Amino acid sequence: MSSDPAELTQGFRKACSACSLRELCLPRGLAEADLNRLDDLVERSGIHHEGDHLFRIGEGFKSIYAVRSGCYKSYTVDSEGREHVLGFHLPGELLGLDAIYPGRHLCNSMALDTATVCVVPYEQLSTLCGEISGLRMQIMRLMSKDIADAATLAGDFTAEERLAVFLLGLADRFKQRGYSASEYNLAMSRRDIANYLRLAPETVSRVFARFEKLGLISVDRRTVQLLDKPGLNAVCESMGTLDG
Repeated sequence: MSSDPAELTQGFRKACSACSLRELCLPRGLAEADLNRLDDLVERSGIHHEGDHLFRIGEGFKSIYAVRSGCYKSYTVDSEGREHVLGFHLPGELLGLDAIYPGRHLCNSMALDTATVCVVPYEQLSTLCGEISGLRMQIMRLMSKDIADAATLAGDFTAEERLAVFLLGLADRFKQRGYSASEYNLAMSRRDIANYLRLAPETVSRVFARFEKLGLISVDRRTVQLLDKPGLNAVCESMGTLDG
């Protein structure tokens, strides 16, 4: 298999209509003719490796990005050099929407493993949205989802509730992508998870251990198996974020 990034990138040059992520991403609900128009805008990125940045704070906003493979994290760094993780982004999810209003990126986006994105120039996309109402509605739906996800952990919840809803949320996201809903690999570190959940790393480690002892999950390095989903749902029931 070739290791030349330019050659590997050609393998990603599939039309939106043939993409397995179309029902999660921008193409959802579009007619074939409109899909072809969208595909004319989309550019496939080269391969990002762990630690590579897609964009950084302060860079001018030109495009939005749809994750095609792998996982990215978005984060900021405060004036004292402390990192704040804002989210983890899986295939079919969009990055860069928060930069539309200010015209520049307000956070960093970094690959957590080998990953690729589809690049969609915003000005051209905006013009197309004016002509295809379904595309405009899909972008609004995805933006609304981002807002709802950000609000999930805004309350005064316990460490157990936060980790339970995080693990169940990941399971649901993997299921939507055709993967196992009960066993998956974590691309993010425990420290990143703790940062995202606004908990101390040692607290997250203790809760993982407690969940294992209770038979709710099994953990082998970064592989997590959800053994008792009803039990996890019971833990985070008060958060009102899951469908059961």
